[in-house]
Amino acid sequence: MPDTSTPKSITYADAGVDIARGDRAKDRIKFLAQKTFNRNVVGGIGGFGALFRLDLQRFKSPILVSSADGVGTKLKVAFELGMHHTVGADLVNHCVNDIAVQGATPLFFLDYLATGKLDPEVAETVVSGLADACKANGCALIGGETAQMPGFYADGEYDLAGFIVGAADRDKVVTGAEIKPGDVLVGLPSTGLHTNGYSLARKLLFEVAGYKPTQYVSAIKDKIGNALMHTHRSYLHVIQKLVAAGLTAGLAHITGGGITENLPRILPKGTAAQVELGSWPVPLIFEHLRVVGDVAQDEMLRTFNMGIGLIAAIPAAKFTRAKTLLERAEEKFYVVGRVVKGDRRVQYT
Repeated sequence: MPDTSTPKSITYADAGVDIARGDRAKDRIKFLAQKTFNRNVVGGIGGFGALFRLDLQRFKSPILVSSADGVGTKLKVAFELGMHHTVGADLVNHCVNDIAVQGATPLFFLDYLATGKLDPEVAETVVSGLADACKANGCALIGGETAQMPGFYADGEYDLAGFIVGAADRDKVVTGAEIKPGDVLVGLPSTGLHTNGYSLARKLLFEVAGYKPTQYVSAIKDKIGNALMHTHRSYLHVIQKLVAAGLTAGLAHITGGGITENLPRILPKGTAAQVELGSWPVPLIFEHLRVVGDVAQDEMLRTFNMGIGLIAAIPAAKFTRAKTLLERAEEKFYVVGRVVKGDRRVQYT
């Protein structure tokens, strides 16, 4: 006999998407975002598009500079440790650095948070980290997307990405075009892996070595999780000082690809970078990664930042002034090499 009973009405929640839970998360997020607002934010959170007024008194001939990025598999470590605040700062600072090296001032930021089943408390913690980092970098968190995608992500996991827009006056955009042989390469230290190389690092530490994230390892003088979760630092304020003083010909954010692939991105035709290995202290975590996997030096240098998160090309005649500026800012730095004649690549010595 056919089933003549009244069929159950299927809801979105039955498919795994809890709209009410999502609304609660959005209410929490809205408050956090509004704390980053400035006078250039038009309207509030919740519209179809976020509105931001470009201050033409501040920028006479503005060029907009934008970047998009994600946190990557560093999130896997965050899931294991239940650390959800620092990944927001990782994302914002990474994006800020990407536009700051071109002389841009961050204006606003948008995020994308996607998960299988939304946990309002976790979402609030993540966005709290985003908001804190936006405020520290002087940019407004003006919108984003929180997506529930059941069946797409494992329980307790999410993905996090972001988009930033900044501006610079046309005549103050830093392109690297003025870099020339003889320029001094000054490196600023990283705080660890930042947000790159985690797929290899996780394989080496968790699969090859068999460590647990909470395990203390004497070779690095720290717990594995702590060493991997140091926040990707922002170089914005020191970059702004160098650019405002006219002391740098080019700046490279050392991210995925390491010095090997990032430094050539700013070198003009006919130049190369001669980088002296051993001219800066390499954090213990990198040496331990190399030993665990017997990783070749070239592979290490093109995967990890190796302790240098930013490189500035300083004209030789301006180096003394740049050195004084960095010392007064209490910024650690290392002379890591020189610009030489060549074909836009890195030569290690």
